[in-house]
Amino acid sequence: MRIRAVRPDELPLLQEIERAAGECFRDIGMPEIADDDPLPLDELARYRQAGLAWVAADGAGVPVAYLIADRVDGNLHVEQVSVHPGSARRGIGRSLLDHLAGLAADAGVPALTLTTFAEVPWNAPYYARCGFRLLDDDELTPGLREIREREAAHGLERWPRVCMRRAV
Repeated sequence: MRIRAVRPDELPLLQEIERAAGECFRDIGMPEIADDDPLPLDELARYRQAGLAWVAADGAGVPVAYLIADRVDGNLHVEQVSVHPGSARRGIGRSLLDHLAGLAADAGVPALTLTTFAEVPWNAPYYARCGFRLLDDDELTPGLREIREREAAHGLERWPRVCMRRAV
């Protein structure tokens, strides 16, 4: 598996990966998440143009997973990490997170942050195994609070959500 920057022609593949990865939510009673549309191509293009979008590509160079990030309150915030189910459980998501952590360390960025579902096995429990820790409400930065407010407005608060941080 090779991690590299997303190419412009691969943006539709990112949407396909996200749709396929989202199907797992249907199996645990969260069909609304499975049915949620992936980010639009223009928004994915902005991440790519900002240098904040990476793919894990297979031996043929085809993306099977991706990660996009934002800069939030001096940290790199994992906006989305998705692995196609056909490539899941191979450490690819962790490799993408480790790649981002390495870039953050090289740039002097102190931490990675993310928001996720607290009770979904491949969400908060998985990220904890990847070195993230839960943040208490009093540890949330203004940017993380704003993200949580946007998520609530989108209806994600229907299921318990948490913020997590990984020092780099």
